[in-house]
Amino acid sequence: MAKILIVDDEAAFSSGVAEYLEMQGHAVTTTNSLGGARDLLPQQKPDAVLLDLMLPDGSGLELLDAFDAHRPEKVVIITGHSGVKSLIGGMAGEGVSFMKKPIEIRELATLVSNLGNQPAKSATNDIVDERFGLMVGDSPGMRSVYDVIRQVAGTDSTVFIQGESGTGKELVAEAIHQKSKLSGQFVPVNCGSLTKDLLSSQLFGHEKGSFTGATRRHTGFFERADGGTLFLDEITEMPIEMQTHLLRVLETGKILRVGAETELPVNARLVAATNKDPVRAVKEGHLREDLYFRLRVFPIILPPLRERDGDIALLAEHFLQTLNDKQGTAKRFSQDAIRELEQHTWPGNVRELKHTVHRAYIMADGDAVGIPPRFDEDLPGEIEGLRVGRSIADVEKDLILATLKHLNDDKKAAAASLGISLKTLYNRLNDYEQVES
Repeated sequence: MAKILIVDDEAAFSSGVAEYLEMQGHAVTTTNSLGGARDLLPQQKPDAVLLDLMLPDGSGLELLDAFDAHRPEKVVIITGHSGVKSLIGGMAGEGVSFMKKPIEIRELATLVSNLGNQPAKSATNDIVDERFGLMVGDSPGMRSVYDVIRQVAGTDSTVFIQGESGTGKELVAEAIHQKSKLSGQFVPVNCGSLTKDLLSSQLFGHEKGSFTGATRRHTGFFERADGGTLFLDEITEMPIEMQTHLLRVLETGKILRVGAETELPVNARLVAATNKDPVRAVKEGHLREDLYFRLRVFPIILPPLRERDGDIALLAEHFLQTLNDKQGTAKRFSQDAIRELEQHTWPGNVRELKHTVHRAYIMADGDAVGIPPRFDEDLPGEIEGLRVGRSIADVEKDLILATLKHLNDDKKAAAASLGISLKTLYNRLNDYEQVES
């Protein structure tokens, strides 16, 4: 846990950031002025200071002179003005980071994740307390993942992440971005949630008047990620015709907004991911072979939770502690509960475990946390299953509906357990409703 001081005159911003950091287990104090910060520094002795550049009673830079003997381990200057880093970087000194509003909250969490009472990072190994960025895990499989992230982060190589639903592919992409030290944003995009008719506009942007409803110029995901990282999750859900355009962008480094005549250069590092077997996706026509080989410059394969020896208990305790910190409680798992958790196969992986811990926390009688009923049972036996004459669509429908029933209509957990995107699940449910009506 780190002690963090937020100095910013925007109350909504300060309270929102403070709430998030407190959920991560940090102790947070806020003030809206330079004078207030000077008064708090001797009392708080913070490990990190999040400092607005423009304060009502002066420049945030003036606070740097007040640190004296107790200089925080991390100072993050937050500003709404672009170009600040190049203008004042030398004045701020060492150990100072810069973030432009609106900030990426997870990026901020990563910056402060290794502060406070945790051991200092070594020059060769920045895995601290079984954590790496926002990832939690100490199994050999996860340590190998941390190693390859370090190897590829500093390059400009395209990365292709493969893993079952719920294994943390987006967290891996974020860790790559953070370790790369790129100055641009991390922009995550779920390809399964993109609107087919507006896909080009969403990815590449459009000019004003380029189509009905285009009342202004729109910046696409590639432009937003310029100088940073674009994460395309569930890449096999992207329509095959759009994959041709994506391949061209990767080859040329240029995009063409819808309705524009001139291409624009973009320098966004691409990280793609899928929960499917990419070779099979190529054979079935869901992924272009040439795009697959272009993406697979540096592959990372995430182990499922059932193969991460020791990480189930570690993750469960982490999720429970996060809930305790948020709610001000002190609930604890019994040893029997931990043993039950470790015996489960977790088809929905870390996401399913997180949902289970949350349900167990809510249902706990007092401070003793047990395991919610039915969490470890197989799917209900009333599924009719395979027999000659049944269509694949009927079997799929039974499986989806039974999974939803088993997980108490938790659609996110059901999608993770089934190995499909949330959008695909909603599409199937809409189809079933239309047939019944």
